[in-house]
This record gives sequence, structure tokens and C-alpha cells, in this order.
Amino acid sequence: MNLRVLEYFVEVARDENISRAAQRLYVSQPAISKQIQMLEEELKHKLFRRLNGRLELTDEGRLFLRRAEDILELVHKTKVEFETLDSSTVGEVHIGAAESHAMKHVARVMRSMQKKFPRIRYHLYSGNGEDLYYRLDGGLIDFLITLQSVDILKYESIELPTPDVWGVIMRRDDPLSVKQSITVDDLRDLPLICSREAMNDECLQWFGREFKQFRVSITYNLLYNASIMVREGLGYAISLDRLADTRDGSELCFRPLEPKMISTLRIVWRKDALLSTAASIFLRELQSSLQEE
Repeated sequence: MNLRVLEYFVEVARDENISRAAQRLYVSQPAISKQIQMLEEELKHKLFRRLNGRLELTDEGRLFLRRAEDILELVHKTKVEFETLDSSTVGEVHIGAAESHAMKHVARVMRSMQKKFPRIRYHLYSGNGEDLYYRLDGGLIDFLITLQSVDILKYESIELPTPDVWGVIMRRDDPLSVKQSITVDDLRDLPLICSREAMNDECLQWFGREFKQFRVSITYNLLYNASIMVREGLGYAISLDRLADTRDGSELCFRPLEPKMISTLRIVWRKDALLSTAASIFLRELQSSLQEE
């Protein structure tokens, strides 16, 4: 197995068609077909099945696609790191982040660095905590920005200074909108829209043992689509403040939870990580900025 075969496999998986993948890769169709066949023989598993004139990944194929994409991404990241090893002005920083208003502190550091190091490029990844920790542990990202608790034996971390307030996003014309804050009793029997990640931590902390008795009708990963569900009258989103447009004039509004619940954002990196020059500069600039604040 070599990197070129992985590239062939990923392109075929994305196109669901060998002919189109071959055209884009400037390789003959028989050559790619042969490489895919040899790859399946090496792995001792079928990676594709034919379905209605297209190639569909098998369960084993979907697993291998994730591994192949991770390998190719890590190879690219490593090549860039070594190409810029002797430069303090060129490089890439990879950051995985949860949704939070506290990201403004990171954005301010990036803006300052753009003036000092305009050739450093940043890659942002959004996702749930499990996926982002997977990327951090695999070396695919340099830093993770999370609301979750941090394993201090495995990771270094810095707390960002702006705490996030939890509450409910609802339609502005909803009867509950007249309240200044929302209690547990207010939400009984109502259709709730909850972050999958929060359901394992923050929601349990606030709702307590009664949470399983509440009606969670929709779960979400990122808030934008969830806010559309709220706007269309499908439920009440449990969320952090300032992530959806709830300003005056918006169809939506935000009401904090009572008792109040807040979360703190932390930027995390592996203790054993050998940060690239660009990532080290970013961390240094972030620490300096937070000390000034």
C-alpha cells in the first residue's frame, strides 16, 4: 500500500465512479481498477459494491476512507511543517473548535499575527468534542478549543477569559419569551432541541437526573441548522448565548437558564506534541495576548 493508491481510493470513493476519478487524476481507468482490486486483496475486504450503476462504499470501505483521508491529511501537514521548518514567517496552524463567542480571543490573536506573519495560514475545523479530540490525538490538528473538561495528565490547556452563558433560543413571539429567564419547570413537556455533546455533560448538570424525562425531539451538532428548526416552530434550542442571531428585529430571542449555568472555553494541546514553528508562534502570541487582557 502506498500513498498514490490511497489517493486513487479516496477519489473513487468521492466520485462513486472510476471513470470520473481517472479523468481527474489523469490515470487510465484500468490502472485505477487494478489498484483498487489489489488494495482489496491486501486488506482482505471488499471496499466497494456496485449499486445502480455507481460504486458504493461497504462498511469496511467507509472505515478505510476515514483512515485514508487522515493519512493523506497528516502527510500533507507533515510536508508543510518540514518545508517551513527553517522559517518563522511561513507555515500552517490547525485549530479544531467548538462553537463559542469566546473564539473572539483567538480571532484577535490571528488578526494580530496576520500583520506580523502574513504568510502563516490557519485551518479551522468545527465539530463535536469526540471528533476533535480524535483529530488532536492523531496529530491532524495542533490545538483544540473546547467547553469540555480536560485530562490534565495528557493535555496542556489555557482558559479563555470570556465565560459562555447557557439558555434557550426560542421564537420571539413564543409565550415563554416574556420571561427574563427559563427554569426547568418551564421546559416540561416542550419539544427540546439539544446539542448532542451538551446532552452528555452540560444538560445533565443543569437538568439533573430528570433529564431523561424531558422531550428531546431534535439533536444537533452545530447551531445554525438548529436555529432554523426553532424559527420554523419545531422546538426550543438549549444553547450558548451569542451563537445565533437573537438581536432586536430577529425572529428569535435568547433567555438564560435559571439557575444560571456557565461554561468556560479552554484551548488544549497534547503534552507530548512537537509543535511546528507556526503553531509555537501562535501559542506564544495567544499567551501574551491573554496576559495583557
